[in-house]
Parts: sequence; C-alpha cells; structure tokens
Amino acid sequence: MLDAPIEIEDPHTPAELGTIRGEIVFHDVSFRYPDRILVESLARPLTNLVQDSEAAESARERSTEALRNLSLRIEPGMLVALVGPSGAGKTTITNLINRLYDPSEGFITIDGVDLRAMSLEQLHAAIGVVSQDPHLFHDTILRNLQYASENATYPEIVQAAQAAQIHSLIESLPDKYDTIVGERGYRLSGGEKQRLSIARVFLKKPSIVILDEATSALDSANEALIQAAIDRVLFHRTSIVIAHRLSTILRADKIVVVDHGEIREEGTHDELLEMNGLYRNLYETQFSLETTDEVAAPVTGE
Repeated sequence: MLDAPIEIEDPHTPAELGTIRGEIVFHDVSFRYPDRILVESLARPLTNLVQDSEAAESARERSTEALRNLSLRIEPGMLVALVGPSGAGKTTITNLINRLYDPSEGFITIDGVDLRAMSLEQLHAAIGVVSQDPHLFHDTILRNLQYASENATYPEIVQAAQAAQIHSLIESLPDKYDTIVGERGYRLSGGEKQRLSIARVFLKKPSIVILDEATSALDSANEALIQAAIDRVLFHRTSIVIAHRLSTILRADKIVVVDHGEIREEGTHDELLEMNGLYRNLYETQFSLETTDEVAAPVTGE
C-alpha cells in the first residue's frame, strides 16, 4: 500500500480560498473505477514498460462507468438527498466530492473553483463526513474527538459532545472522557460511535457535510438521539445525504434520483411523486411503509 503510486496529487500552486460558501457543481462528470489489473500494473515495478502499458490500457477499456455525463448543482446551505437502487452511483458521487478519486471526464467545482486546483488539505478541511461505520482509534474518547481538531479546548469538546447527544453517556463512565474505547471502538455501541462521529463534525466546523445516513440500522431510541444530533450538524451547511429513511428524504431541499450512474430525476418529494417515475417506484417499494410521523420538526437553530 505504501509503495503504490498516489494518483491524487496537490497542484503546484493551489488556489487561494476564502470562506467557503458550499456551492457544489458537477460539470458533465463521468467516472470509472480502475480494474484490478490496472491497479496491479500501476503498483508493481515497471520492469516491462510496454507490457504494463498495454495491460493498463486494456483494463481501462474493460472497466465500467460508475457515473455517466452527470451534471448537478447544489446551492450553498442546501440539503440534498441522494436516492436510488444499490450500486446506482450514490457513494461514487460523495467520493468524488471528497476527491478520493478524480473524474474520468468533466470536472467538479466548489464555489466555482475546480477541486483539482485546491490542495487536499484545503478541501478536506471544508468537508465533514459521517459514515455508517465510523472509525475510532484504540485510545481515549478525548483523543478520538481531538482527532477532528487538535487545538480544540476542553470546553469546546464538551460543547460538541452535548450537541451530538453523547456528553451525558460519557459523564456516566468511570473514566469519563479518558475512557479507552478499544480497537475500532468495540467497547461502544453502534449508536454511541455514531454520536462520537457527529461530535467530531461539530468540532471540525466544516462548510460541507456528507452523510451516509447513520440511522438506518439502529433501534428507535438511538435513532431519535442521532437524528436530533444530525439536524443540528446539518443546520446552515451544504449537506449531501445518502438517504435510507423517508424522514430524511422529506426534509431535503432537493432529492436526486440516481440509477446506473445517471441522474434520472430531480425535485422535491411531491414533485417526484407526480412524475410517476423511478422515485415513485422506490417510494412505493422501499419507503411507503414508514409513516410521516417519523419526520422531525423543522430545525430552528444549532
């Protein structure tokens, strides 16, 4: 892994960025994940340059497009829900915003600046991510929170934990913030790990939040706590949510329906139902059993 070449590199002269508003635009973006043979050819020593080049080109031709000619505009402060069948390309969209990969064609901008013109440090400082399986280090709760902001003061950490609905639980532990969480946080429940991950985002204070919705596999008590924390962390931030629950979808400013790497439909919940297309089919098969009573009250403050 350490010897493999790094394909994502910083520009020689990164663009100077001011305060990021959070406008995200995909400009006719296509992307294909590298084939296994392509990865191997890039990673091994170039003892036979011609053979490696031919193998890599052949692998590129065989790899399938995860996104195809995708154009999308996300306005600052907007909550956008990505929905679609498994393998539709939702996670690929968020990976490209984070610049884990670069598009095969087209480009992506934040506030009008191409991601490739930004330093990775600038880009990642502007983005906070809450995944379904957040990684915790074999260290104390305090150190795991400081990972998001090394210079955060103790009062700031407590404030973030309170906002994430996890402070009371931490205070109930014998060692409080000095409690060792274990490898990958195995001493904590799934809901507790999620709330620590959300507290990290509060400490980081990003302009953009990417959320692979964390509540889909939790019990109702944990889900209520996490949803309240999520509502606070998304407030006034550009947010891209891979949505698994109807409650999140109904709160979205825009719903983007993705299928086979393409945007099939865009709009609000009511607009998409009226189209009587893919979203309506997804709604009737996946979401209609959920009641609208689950929808949280509108967020009024952080």
